[in-house]
Amino acid sequence: MILKKGNKLYSILAGKCPKCHHELMYKTRNAYQLSQTLKMHERCGHCQTKYKIEPSFFYGSMYVSYGVGIGFSMVAFILTFIIFETSLVLSFIAIVCTLIGFMPIIMRLSRNIWINLFMSYDAELAKKKQPQNG
Repeated sequence: MILKKGNKLYSILAGKCPKCHHELMYKTRNAYQLSQTLKMHERCGHCQTKYKIEPSFFYGSMYVSYGVGIGFSMVAFILTFIIFETSLVLSFIAIVCTLIGFMPIIMRLSRNIWINLFMSYDAELAKKKQPQNG
C-alpha cells in the first residue's frame, strides 16, 4: 500500500510528523477552520521533533505553494475546458474558484511537502515509547 507509515507521501497527505508519523502536526484536523488552518504544534508529542527548524522556516513553502496551486489549476482547466468542453471564460472562473476553495488545503499541503524535504522518517524514533508524564 502506498499510504502507509514510513512513506513520505503518507506524512505529506496526512499531515503527520515527518520523523515518526505518529502525531498530526496541526492543532486541528479541519483545514477549513480558517483561524486555525496554519496553527501547528511546536513539537511532536511522540518523538519531540521540533517542526519549526529555524525562524521563518515555512516561508519556503510559498514556493511549493505556487507549484501545488498550478497543479490544482491544471486539473480544474482540464476538467472544465477539455472534458466538459466549456468556454475559456468558464474555465478561468473554475480555476479561480478552485484556488479560492482549496486554499487551506494548498497551504497545508505545501507546508507538509516543505518540511518533508528536510526531514525523513526514522523507524527507531517511531518505535520509541512516548514518555509518561507524572
